[in-house]
Amino acid sequence: MSTAVARPPLPALMVQLARYGLVGATNTALTLAAYAALVALGAPAPLAAAAGWSAGAVNGYVLNRGWTFASALRGMRPAARYTTVALLGAGLDAAGVVLLVGHEGLPRLAGEMAILPAVTALTFVLCRRWVFGRAMPA
Repeated sequence: MSTAVARPPLPALMVQLARYGLVGATNTALTLAAYAALVALGAPAPLAAAAGWSAGAVNGYVLNRGWTFASALRGMRPAARYTTVALLGAGLDAAGVVLLVGHEGLPRLAGEMAILPAVTALTFVLCRRWVFGRAMPA
């Protein structure tokens, strides 16, 4: 006889949000690994940064489309929309850091930590509704 208590399944939205966060973590790890490898190979830092960010963005698109949102959408339209959302997120993150660090005087890391949840929530909603539709994972 099992003593395990059956738990109700998590709402699909919460599963998507958790997956989105995990994909973001893999994007960051891939970005940093690519950057470090390229710098070690002698690439200029700005080129390494752009290439690393691009690798993370491609990873994010593929994993979010297939795993997070289980979207059947393919082609240039969702890719262009994803790129738009990623660039919007990067711009809002930078603007938030400027505001919080430059005007409010927060330490740099604290400024990033303060703005990141809002930017992540916004990009999640945009990806869920505009980039990949309302597809829910199985």
